[in-house]
Amino acid sequence: MKIAMGCDHGGIHLKEHIKKYLIGKGIEIVDHGTYTEDSCDYPDYAAKVCKDITSGASGADRGILICGTGIGISIAANKCKGIRCALVHDVFSAKATRAHNDSNILAMGERVIGVGLAREIVTTWLNTEFEGGRHAARIQKIADIEE
Repeated sequence: MKIAMGCDHGGIHLKEHIKKYLIGKGIEIVDHGTYTEDSCDYPDYAAKVCKDITSGASGADRGILICGTGIGISIAANKCKGIRCALVHDVFSAKATRAHNDSNILAMGERVIGVGLAREIVTTWLNTEFEGGRHAARIQKIADIEE
């Protein structure tokens, strides 16, 4: 599995922690930045991760985006065709968004959740499969809206 990651300055510490955690689990990471605490714009990093996921350029299966709240970066990501980015701050939602929505990007907020919970969310999200079935028709309806 390969994960594309990105964040703005408000999410850099959580991104680095999650990145290290995933590498320790043998997951390859494509880090699209940011790499400093200097103020930057979250749409730039959302776009990089989304482009990576939709183009298949790096071979990343899914993406993780982090900003201060997760709100802005998830809104930006969901403007990209083919992206289903879920803003998640609890384990139940992490499981549900994969099982029912086949989300391909996870967004979180560094100022909203702690490191321990973020790791649980990421682990759950990565280990939950899409159920398909009745949910597949709903995903198709989302794709139809994009057209």
